[in-house]
Amino acid sequence: MSSENKQPTNKSIQKELTYIQKVWHTVAIVALLVVVILIARVAFNVLLMVLAGTLIAVYFHGLGDMIERKTKWKRGLSMAVSVVGSFIILAILFWFMGTKIANQVSVLSHTLPNTIHTAKEKMAETDIGSQILANLSDDNSDQLFTTAKQFFSTSFGVMGDLYIILFLAIFFTTNPDLYKNGIISLIPEDKKDLGRHVINRISLSLKGWLKGMMLSMVLVFILLTLGLGVMSIPVALVLALLAGLLKLIPNFGSLVAMIPGVLLGLTISTNTAIIVALMYIVTQTVVSYVVTPIIQKKMIDLPPALTILAQVLMGTLSGVLGVILAVPLLAILMILVDELYVKKINPVT
Repeated sequence: MSSENKQPTNKSIQKELTYIQKVWHTVAIVALLVVVILIARVAFNVLLMVLAGTLIAVYFHGLGDMIERKTKWKRGLSMAVSVVGSFIILAILFWFMGTKIANQVSVLSHTLPNTIHTAKEKMAETDIGSQILANLSDDNSDQLFTTAKQFFSTSFGVMGDLYIILFLAIFFTTNPDLYKNGIISLIPEDKKDLGRHVINRISLSLKGWLKGMMLSMVLVFILLTLGLGVMSIPVALVLALLAGLLKLIPNFGSLVAMIPGVLLGLTISTNTAIIVALMYIVTQTVVSYVVTPIIQKKMIDLPPALTILAQVLMGTLSGVLGVILAVPLLAILMILVDELYVKKINPVT
């Protein structure tokens, strides 16, 4: 029999089987990595929802602490007033302002396309405005819209996240010691005091952030409602409410909130748009750099550049929820690094 008709040797067969095994091993490793990455991303989103629920629980307990100090009531009664009172206040606000806000939102949604068209015409009358419009081509606008749409999306959906967050907040508010002690039980015995110290410091920092953020949102809403109302800007209440809510997103939120106000100002006159822009800038500056730092004295000082990087990273990973929680999450990480690596403190007695 000729050499061409010889059957494959055992050595060549073994070689071929080894190669196939390596290919399948590689495929399995890649598939496993993909699954791990997907699970990690979902787990990270769940972690953010846990943090959001914790922040709401911290708010209820902080308000309960204040009620207990002022009235000398028992803890249970103070917490009941804190939770029930907060929901009652929200219900009253929606009752009195809901119809007006809904009407103004409807007006804004119907008039916004015409407002943008009018603003473009007024911008085209100036050299700087013409250059800006030239850079904002249709392709760039579509790309910006697509990016914004992706940016303001989350894995489970905003409403789904909200339901989960509210349920977590209720559980954390009802029995916080159960979860706190559960975390401490995972820490080695000789480090439990340090663990309690770190948890208490994180709680104090989150309370400071919440107090500053909530007061900032209310002040921005009140100041812009008065200012835009005096300027006779249409749908002033909605614009002020939007600016107050977007205060949750440091740096970027203020810029986004200013856009519709300036566009509506342009429909009146260029000078009105400039005054409206200055009003937004002054209000945000006073609240951000004067009022908020006074309230947030106990919160860790966060470098602005690091805050922006954290927001961009969190926005890419988890959408709007990540952007909102970027600052408290960064504060928690910096406290952990400070306590566990930088200071190397002894366990607190």
